[in-house]
Amino acid sequence: MYQTGVASVKMDQDFEGIDSEGRWQKLYLEIRNQSHECAYKVAKYPENRNRNRYRDVSPFDHSRVKLESTENDYINASLVVMEEAQRSYILTQGPLRNTCGHFWLMIWEQKTKAVIMLNRVIEKGSEKCAQYWPTSEEREMAFRDTRFLVTLLSEDAKSYYTTRVLELQNINTGEKRELYHFHYTTWPDFGVPESPASFLNFLFKVRESGALGPDQGPAVVHCSAGIGRSGTFSLVDTCLVLMDKRKEPSSVDIKGILLDMRKYRMGLIQTPDQLRFSYMAVLEGAKYIMGDSSVQNQWRELSREDQEPATDSPPSAQPQARCTTERYNGNQRGGQLDEGGDYRQDSKIPSQSPCKEQELDGSSAHKRRREDSISKSGTPKTPQSKPRTNDSEKKRKRAKTSDC
Repeated sequence: MYQTGVASVKMDQDFEGIDSEGRWQKLYLEIRNQSHECAYKVAKYPENRNRNRYRDVSPFDHSRVKLESTENDYINASLVVMEEAQRSYILTQGPLRNTCGHFWLMIWEQKTKAVIMLNRVIEKGSEKCAQYWPTSEEREMAFRDTRFLVTLLSEDAKSYYTTRVLELQNINTGEKRELYHFHYTTWPDFGVPESPASFLNFLFKVRESGALGPDQGPAVVHCSAGIGRSGTFSLVDTCLVLMDKRKEPSSVDIKGILLDMRKYRMGLIQTPDQLRFSYMAVLEGAKYIMGDSSVQNQWRELSREDQEPATDSPPSAQPQARCTTERYNGNQRGGQLDEGGDYRQDSKIPSQSPCKEQELDGSSAHKRRREDSISKSGTPKTPQSKPRTNDSEKKRKRAKTSDC
């Protein structure tokens, strides 16, 4: 049995202490100072530059996902393995128009059962992700560079998230697989969800599909850069799994777990607000882990998921953000808007030495007072180079994979 009262009070007091003293910025800076960054040489090869949405967000060499059935094995994606929790996530950037085929190839090769998308295609007038899945109007999308066909089988739109079932077909072999597409549609870039209740309601919908379990391939989690919102989702899920496994919720060190996750992908959690929200969501989720099953209904009610979705145009209706599905997909820039720009608030671009401590550039914090109930609290171009087949192969052989 859980010692529900003692554990809950201790976690709550820890949160209250940080919150009342406005120490989220300090804690966030501590995490940045204590994070180490490994080498990411492959991401900087000239032939890979147009496969990166942001020039300052790169996968580490030692944890990057490697494509198997293609000449160039690079994709901006990192495999994050949390052994004790028996959780594996692939954290990746929102696909560029010229990398949609690579994205589906990765999903096929990794035997992924669910894609968790935490951004909108267009945010504040900028393209944050290509339209890589078919809409209800067209039903199918073909990716000829990697030979995949994606078909929309069903779509269920709630007020702030949409669940889709997609069929992924390998055109070469004819084999078909079904997978889930969980799309959170109201989470702002560099921001936090409306409330822990709405976030946890979404997280538990994903969990109920079984797609996060150890018997499936790693779930693919992405936002725009694959570090802020994606890091928040993975951190909260991992912490709640560990609470359940250890039977001692107060033993879960959220900061320590985040530092472990940052060994696999740089810059996870991008703002003090996202850090604070992660703590809030873990505290609220702990109520269910410690035996209060009624909170799931409360989350559902507070999230108002059955209301009509916002009248704003859904991401799938943005024609300018579509993937190229002709035979040139994957071989040209495709007009991506963000490639070559900077994203991170977390640090300057570090030097290429393995596991070098992060350099800091400072960021602003937003001190807030906690709401009465955690459940109800809110707000809480580089030119493309021509492929260098021979040189890149030589470089890959020389590249060292460092393990932080």
